[in-house]
Amino acid sequence: MKKIILAVIASAAALAGTSAYADDAGTGYVGVGAVGSKYEFNAPNAVSGENHSGYKAGGKIYGGYNIDQTWAVEGGYTDFGKKSYNYTAGGLPGGVHTDAHSYYLAGKGTWPVNQQIALTGKLGVARNTNEVSTSGISSVNGDKNKTALYASVGAEYAVTNNVKVSLEYEHYGKNDIDTGRKSGAVTAGVRYAF
Repeated sequence: MKKIILAVIASAAALAGTSAYADDAGTGYVGVGAVGSKYEFNAPNAVSGENHSGYKAGGKIYGGYNIDQTWAVEGGYTDFGKKSYNYTAGGLPGGVHTDAHSYYLAGKGTWPVNQQIALTGKLGVARNTNEVSTSGISSVNGDKNKTALYASVGAEYAVTNNVKVSLEYEHYGKNDIDTGRKSGAVTAGVRYAF
């Protein structure tokens, strides 16, 4: 029985040593992602055949440096895409058009569950920009910027030691113009370590 227990412990130790996250210390990485975010437009007294809320796909590029197998520093750029909403209010046509993006810098924690799967969390700051133009009764135009808290939770799957795919929920914070994009997004990404 002791030999079986020792064999199990030795096998577990050998497998732990082959974890795709064990060699991350001192490596950099770059990645890309597809971002899905929710939009919601609320024009007062608006009548429209269009849905005033929905989802929009965007893109993300990012890079980071693994300080060790648990901690990293990451920065990136997220383009939430452009979204428009056309409506009629008081018998007059109107519309809202938004174009939102964000830069972020965060600390990242990675906690392996097994050899290929890890849970992740990030905490940092985001610089959000939302360009809004309107026509009709509502009149909000401008390019508003705001620095806000950035946070995310997610999971990664190691395809190889260098290639990892991820799925995460990211919170970017709100912008000064409270029109259009909501503060959260779901991101599916792939990254390559070098």
